Amino acid sequence: MIASTIVPFGQWPSPVTGLDVAAADAPVEWVDFVGHRVGWVETRPHDKGRGALMAFDGEHTTELLPGRNVRSRIIEYGARPWAPVGADGVVFSDADGPVYRLHPDGEIRPLTPVTETIRYGDFAIWRNSEVWCLREDGVRRALVAIPLDCSAAGDAGRIRVLAATHRFLTGPRLSPDGNRVAWLGWDHPRLPWEGTEAMVATVRADGTLSEPRVWIGGPGESIAHVEWSPSTSDTLLAITDRSGWWNPVAVRSDGSVTALGPLPHDFAEALWRIGWRWCAPLSDGRLAVVHGDGEMSLGVIDAGRLTDIASPFTDWSSVATDGTRIAAVAGGPGHRRGVVLVDPDSGGWRIIRMREAHDEFAATPIVRAFADDADRPIHAYLHPPFHPEVAGPPGERPPCVVFVHGGPTYRSHLTRRQEITFFTSRGFLVVDVQHGGSTGRGRAYRERLNGLWGVLDVADCAAVVRALITEGTIDPHRIAIRGGSAGGWTAAVALTAPDDLYAAGCGYFPVLDLPSWYGSGTHDFESHYLLSMVGDPVRDAAEFRRRSPSHRGADLRAPLLIQQGLADTICRPEQVELFRARVPDDLVTCVFFEGEGHGFRKAATIDASLTRELRHYQDVFCGVREAAGRGEA
Repeated sequence: MIASTIVPFGQWPSPVTGLDVAAADAPVEWVDFVGHRVGWVETRPHDKGRGALMAFDGEHTTELLPGRNVRSRIIEYGARPWAPVGADGVVFSDADGPVYRLHPDGEIRPLTPVTETIRYGDFAIWRNSEVWCLREDGVRRALVAIPLDCSAAGDAGRIRVLAATHRFLTGPRLSPDGNRVAWLGWDHPRLPWEGTEAMVATVRADGTLSEPRVWIGGPGESIAHVEWSPSTSDTLLAITDRSGWWNPVAVRSDGSVTALGPLPHDFAEALWRIGWRWCAPLSDGRLAVVHGDGEMSLGVIDAGRLTDIASPFTDWSSVATDGTRIAAVAGGPGHRRGVVLVDPDSGGWRIIRMREAHDEFAATPIVRAFADDADRPIHAYLHPPFHPEVAGPPGERPPCVVFVHGGPTYRSHLTRRQEITFFTSRGFLVVDVQHGGSTGRGRAYRERLNGLWGVLDVADCAAVVRALITEGTIDPHRIAIRGGSAGGWTAAVALTAPDDLYAAGCGYFPVLDLPSWYGSGTHDFESHYLLSMVGDPVRDAAEFRRRSPSHRGADLRAPLLIQQGLADTICRPEQVELFRARVPDDLVTCVFFEGEGHGFRKAATIDASLTRELRHYQDVFCGVREAAGRGEA
């Protein structure tokens, strides 16, 4: 259909609501096989953000645990919350903490005391008698063994501690014969993308472990994932960044290391959630992998040769196999993220779960690379304004919303996102910036941000915006910047910069005050993150204050909307209160949501927050237009 109605950019009518965003963009994740069925967890925003465990049998999709909230809150960001037991059963973590078992007859029984507030996740089954997993009790973490006969539900003393080698651990990976077990570990002040060790222990006949030893990794080498070879417990498959990129290698017990797919590509991502998987060994020795430089493809390594699966998808994750088939989460510019089943022999693929949305209003993204002051690339995705029936006035340039991802050691995904369509279908251009520090482009790119958080990320976003202004692509007077968590920090800092580049901003559950966020001011996982991102909180105390928006309230140059969950344990509401107390009331609006944490899960919250954000931009940009009409802009 040819656009026939002319409406000012930013004011286009659109059927895409915040409720549509909640329904279309809710996570689909944690893929695995239950016998011949493909299973996964999907978030239900319209059911208070509940995690539903689903299964597809080749024809029909059913919910395995109706009403249950399948979720693990380990390290707050979460861990793999379920695993298959045999061909028909599963074990799973309830969001309230206990571990349960679904028996083949449909009965659900607890494996751990239901009164516990202890967290469990990233499960493996040992000899059909115990479930081995990661347990988190406050800041204490250990690998434990829980009897599958439910005897520990009434006696927590029957839960055995297997190992506690580090402050942080992933769950166990058992060799096919059950004789060896591997896991990843790291300690403060490292984050897992900075340095991890792959630990291996021998499993004795009684289920106890030998003294663990490091097979690969160390303080300056990030091991992102380990799996065992399907044929031997003498070969561990690991993804290491010792080459500068996360690449797969085979590690043998004698210490020898063989590269499996040496490429200037990342075969993994930063380990923000315990149990994320990016490779899966097939029963015939081949290895299913995801890899790419920015965007990710699915491929199969066979005898050192990598062959990609041809598909329209540019983003793959949560890879699983039953030995012959591959299932994963996949998405692309023309597809939102969903569950895809792949035949590695034929290369055929089939979408088995993808949420519906107003796809006729989705813009086609453009992959771009800009340059910083040192002529280094800054990657970004441009999503132009698009509506099938509406166009902007001839000669008018659209307003722009700069999206900044969280992390900051993370990235955005080149997939169809209804959150972006929410803005582009109303006549905004969205530019999704992969600033220095983003993942997916090697260790050097992600370490650009070290020591410079709040400086380089802000500068990279500004460089992209200035380039778009110079091109004549966007209206230089109607630019907003927004983000969640670390992205909210970048947005807030950007509004205190002296260049007056942005007319408005929006921060979702942002970091706003570095001195109070470091250490006990946030959760254990990120409590030492600022050592690499900014500096030492004592030696560099003045720098901590200088960069913090909470200490620069008088420098705020544009209206900022902050939307915060009151149950957030990562960026706590106190951060917002500190900021609000030091900023002029006419420049900051703070909205708080009961029962929401770090990342909104409820449909009503997502709808309300996006609706308020849109109105915020439209009100500010309307004022800019009026000022321009009076000759003030």
